[in-house]
Amino acid sequence: MSVALNFDSAPAAVSIDTLSHSFGQGSMRRQVLENISLRINPGEVVLLTGPSGCGKTTLLTLVGALRSLQHGELQVLGVPLAQAGRGDRRRLRQRIGMIFQGHNLLRCLTAEQNVQMGADLLPGLSYAQRRGQAREWLRAVGLGDQLSKVPHDLSGGQKQRVAIARALAAHPRLLLADEPTAALDGRTGREIVELLQRLAREQGCGVLMVTHDPRILDLADRLLAMEDGRLIENRVASMPAG
Repeated sequence: MSVALNFDSAPAAVSIDTLSHSFGQGSMRRQVLENISLRINPGEVVLLTGPSGCGKTTLLTLVGALRSLQHGELQVLGVPLAQAGRGDRRRLRQRIGMIFQGHNLLRCLTAEQNVQMGADLLPGLSYAQRRGQAREWLRAVGLGDQLSKVPHDLSGGQKQRVAIARALAAHPRLLLADEPTAALDGRTGREIVELLQRLAREQGCGVLMVTHDPRILDLADRLLAMEDGRLIENRVASMPAG
């Protein structure tokens, strides 16, 4: 853990109480999450580790308001999702930055245009200002010389960095990231996580990041491990097997 910070007096970015989730019905029913309770504070970087298939990505999609809540309580940026309607969820997602492994870039747009989609969510900015924001974030992730390239002409690691820049360009209040360093070399991956850490500190953005990367664990404020759908808090930066 890099710095001991006190966020206890601030409202939680994420508050989860006895959350459970399953897929399938009857004999095909599989419990994916079981009695998860968790709080993420503004400005806090939380890394979530665990073997593949243990429920980490399902938890991210629930926090990101991409799945319907089944059991338990989940409040994100002050919005109780159990009572949230479709419009509430849509507005909430505009305040959340999401980085998933598939990149989800629009193939017909350049790197700059993809990132500007994030800046387009910011109110009161002119087109030139939004374009400037996109360029700044691409420079921040080391792609200032790739502005005009379309995803087809970018490597997997470069696409990942464009996706990260797009998420950050929206100035999110909560950032959810699924293996953001998976396609990056060690040095670049660490630089990206340090950038996310800086965003958390400066803008009070909560960060929940799923990772198997042992090289970045020391950058977390808290390290959590998940096994078989259950969450365990760890203070030692050690990777579980798998």
